[in-house]
Amino acid sequence: MQIVALDLEGVLVPEIWIAFSERTRIPELRRTTRDEPDYDRLMRFRLDLLRRHGLGLPDIQKVIRELGPMPGAKDFLDALRARYQVVILSDTFYEFAMPLMAQLGMPTLFCHRLETDAAGFVTAYRLRMPDQKKASVRAFRQIAFKVIAAGDSYNDTAMLAEAHAGILFRPPQNVIAEFPQFPVVRDYPGLAAAIDDAARRIGE
Repeated sequence: MQIVALDLEGVLVPEIWIAFSERTRIPELRRTTRDEPDYDRLMRFRLDLLRRHGLGLPDIQKVIRELGPMPGAKDFLDALRARYQVVILSDTFYEFAMPLMAQLGMPTLFCHRLETDAAGFVTAYRLRMPDQKKASVRAFRQIAFKVIAAGDSYNDTAMLAEAHAGILFRPPQNVIAEFPQFPVVRDYPGLAAAIDDAARRIGE
């Protein structure tokens, strides 16, 4: 049996923090896992910025409600789900992602939770578990799945390495340079073809 594990932001939907940065005109919020490999450091930096600018979860959710999947993402995902079992492994948060999941047809999503205070300020984030993308792929392998994984950022490379086949989708040059072992594709037809090729190589 085969299963495809996809990252969310940068693969199926826009980078939420970049969109929020553009709406709030806070350029520091553009920093993502494409730039910072240490996720804890990145999140502490983000929460500090939000608090300093007086921005809470409702402000972020308002921007998210105005976003949609990337052009072609819904059709790509629908076609992929017709051929494979698919799970989305993301380091986003359910409080961010659910409106976008509805627009994608509610695929299975594993991600994290945010904690807020009475005023709506984000006080902390709660990881489902450390390095959950890699751990999820490892668990799928332990129950006899052949895993194909695709992502775009530093925080995806561990799951790509853990999978039977890993693919980089529209990654930045710094990630390509550091992880040359993974093939790179730039569009959804290319990603679909790379997944099908990997499926043939790894077998059932």
